[in-house]
Amino acid sequence: METKPLPKDAILVVNAHSRRGQDNFAQAKEKLEAAGVRLIAAHAVEEPEKMAQIVREAVDSGAPMVIVGGGDGSMSGTVDEFVGKDCVFGILPLGTANSFARTLGLPLDLDGAVQAIAGGKRRRVDLGMIDQDYFVNAASLGLSPMIGRTVPHKLKRYLGRIGYLMWAVKCSVGFRAFRLTIDDGENQHRLWSTEVRILNGPYHGGVELSDHADVDTGEIVIQAVVGRSKPRLAWDWYAKFFKLRDRDAHTEEFHGKSFRIETKPRQRISIDGEVLAKTPVTVKIAPGAVEVAVPADG
Repeated sequence: METKPLPKDAILVVNAHSRRGQDNFAQAKEKLEAAGVRLIAAHAVEEPEKMAQIVREAVDSGAPMVIVGGGDGSMSGTVDEFVGKDCVFGILPLGTANSFARTLGLPLDLDGAVQAIAGGKRRRVDLGMIDQDYFVNAASLGLSPMIGRTVPHKLKRYLGRIGYLMWAVKCSVGFRAFRLTIDDGENQHRLWSTEVRILNGPYHGGVELSDHADVDTGEIVIQAVVGRSKPRLAWDWYAKFFKLRDRDAHTEEFHGKSFRIETKPRQRISIDGEVLAKTPVTVKIAPGAVEVAVPADG
């Protein structure tokens, strides 16, 4: 079935507090208009906590497309506003890792991302859910939330993924493994783990972690780094970053539509880079929840 073309009218909302948002707002506005996108309104948001409200108002105004500029946290924090609405979610990847954009095959440069919005196509994709909160790409528990909760903003903003790596080494000193229970409704799986990734797409932190997770499978993927060894966790990230042959040697994956996750002790959960929840939680897939703009050949 042929899908409708992308709208030419849109509202632009950019997180000007993100790593590249402040520098790129004016350029994005200019390039979108030059590419033929008629901007009904454009907002540079200095306070990230106001992003969801501004996007909600833009969607409720009847705009056929709302373009969000920022990192994965901005995408995850605003995507709820598109669920059940006849509004296309346009994405300008202006963050540190841009995992959701990588999953969608979007160019990470501003010109390429603008072209995907101006001359691309619609694609209906799944979202993940942590209890009642939708997320676009990945959630995690273990060391990652500790990093995300404590990493200095300037380190994240100016050093990007290198800054995360430096802070990860510092955080790992006091980190301990935890007991994990994954209930798929039929069986309970119990194991020790140092990190759990809840994946709607293959990328987390800009690194491709799974060959099986994607935004159109109708399933959520839970990937656990098994055992109690912190060096094993470091090796897992190293092996996946460099795509080594044995990169899956220390992880176990579970695929399905819904899971209950419990841990001892309780663990904070980072959702697309923002620490927003704590175990126990129910995680599930929301199939075909939103329409996004992607490249014409994607």
